[in-house]
Amino acid sequence: MMTEKHEDHCLKSCSGHSYIRKSWLGSIVFPFSALLQQSEFLDQTEVLQRAQIFKKNCKAMFPNRRIVTTVFNDEGIQFLVTRYIKALNPPQQLLDIFLHNSNATFDLIARFVSLIPFVPNTPDENDGSDIWMTSEHCISLAIGNKEEHAILLCNFFLYFGKKALVLLGTSALEGHVAYVVTQETNEYLLWNPSTGQCYKQFDPFCPLKSVDCLFDDRNVWFNIQQNNTPMAVFFDYSKESFWKQLLPKNVQGTKIQSIQPEEIIYFETDKSMVEDLRNRIERTLKSKVMEWRPKHPTHWNRQCTFILRQILPKLEFGIGSFVSSEGDNEFERILQFYWVTGFPIQMPYIDVQSIIDAVYQTGIHSAEFPQTEFALAVYIHPYPNNILSVWVYLASLVQHQ
Repeated sequence: MMTEKHEDHCLKSCSGHSYIRKSWLGSIVFPFSALLQQSEFLDQTEVLQRAQIFKKNCKAMFPNRRIVTTVFNDEGIQFLVTRYIKALNPPQQLLDIFLHNSNATFDLIARFVSLIPFVPNTPDENDGSDIWMTSEHCISLAIGNKEEHAILLCNFFLYFGKKALVLLGTSALEGHVAYVVTQETNEYLLWNPSTGQCYKQFDPFCPLKSVDCLFDDRNVWFNIQQNNTPMAVFFDYSKESFWKQLLPKNVQGTKIQSIQPEEIIYFETDKSMVEDLRNRIERTLKSKVMEWRPKHPTHWNRQCTFILRQILPKLEFGIGSFVSSEGDNEFERILQFYWVTGFPIQMPYIDVQSIIDAVYQTGIHSAEFPQTEFALAVYIHPYPNNILSVWVYLASLVQHQ
């Protein structure tokens, strides 16, 4: 503000002094990076509008097929699904187990992803207004929906240089699903992140019923082939007569910044906590088995329990059969005297009640034959970030007459 000061004895016509006085109103900090992102923001707004139109046109062609182009992150910001795809490092622990067998490593990584507990998806009609977390948050919270599991598995495969995309479709067993497609030398493989299982495209036992759309870090492709069953689908998405693409080819090469981190940091799971949990589960299950048999005494066979405890750890990596080499003679000796009924249950750890329910549903505890004995073993294999694989074996033993 400009102010003039006159001496008291001087008339206004006399010369005076002008001063500048600064009055502070407030301040604002505008990061330089924000300036750099302004053009990207404008481009993204245009892309998001284009994505909505694209989805509407796809639905007009095939109303029953799934198409997701944009979702919200956990901060409520809308993003193109392509920004979720980026090569990310799996836990080093998984890479050190099968050093000279890449296929076994890929199977183990898919298994690790399947062990992350699932949250129920939002209703099917909300496709496109879902909230998807980043892979880092999925790992750190040890929970995710079907799409987040598929994105995580896809990003792990990209870390190894695999050509991988996320597939949205439907399954005869699970309803709406998200798979991962990898392009191998002479074939396409379909990976189910819910189970960790891998299927060849022409495998008649693959539960995938429809292939509706694909996306990677560059584009989204909608399947416009009349027959969308996996065996009939032509997966070459460069063919515009088979796949309708969201972004034109001249835009595909433009690298849009991913919302994923540069890398995922993992922490080791506390082994003493795992052992305490194993003991608690075993004690609880033994108590429940006796509770489920109110009219019959429950006797525990310690020898068989010991053998089962030796076997279960080997099943985690598929490197052992039910009868381990170490316990072979002992188990065969038990089979000479007992008729053994039972099987191992494997599941991700969610809570103890889920394990109790799974064991109860086997019905093994309901054996009414006189002098029935039982054996129970629990094994928990810890993976990083408190992701646990739980094995339970409950067996009933009846002496041969």
